[in-house]
Amino acid sequence: MRVFLGCLAGAIVVVSLFGQAPPGGTSDATPIREIVQKYMDARGRQDARTLEALFTADADQLVSSGEWRKGRSEVVQGTLASSQNTGGKRTLAVLSVRFLAPDVALADGRYELAGVAGGQTRNMWTALVLTRTSNAWHIAAIRNMLPALLPPPK
Repeated sequence: MRVFLGCLAGAIVVVSLFGQAPPGGTSDATPIREIVQKYMDARGRQDARTLEALFTADADQLVSSGEWRKGRSEVVQGTLASSQNTGGKRTLAVLSVRFLAPDVALADGRYELAGVAGGQTRNMWTALVLTRTSNAWHIAAIRNMLPALLPPPK
């Protein structure tokens, strides 16, 4: 019986360790969602200065047209130009945040562009990779996709 209780206690300790947040990190997705919203807000306002502050220096973005923007400057310029050229209202609903490491997060979400030329709506999927340095999160990469099917909302 002692052996059994000892094993049970050990199992409980091991399970509780695996249930914790990554060492030095957090499993709280709130800061990630906030950065994504700041990105969408700055984009909507055409605020280049705020956009620049949200990206890492080596950030890149692969958009649904196939254009690959590399470096913070290209990402910001391309983002602003795209918003001006296509118009419409953009919404990004983050559906999941997964921490790949204590300072690396992957945010997946539905990206919708409504009211473009001809009144069309484009339903897309987006994935953002964010990294944390000095306790601040920044966007390192964005991938926008036009999938054949979107997963159902959760």
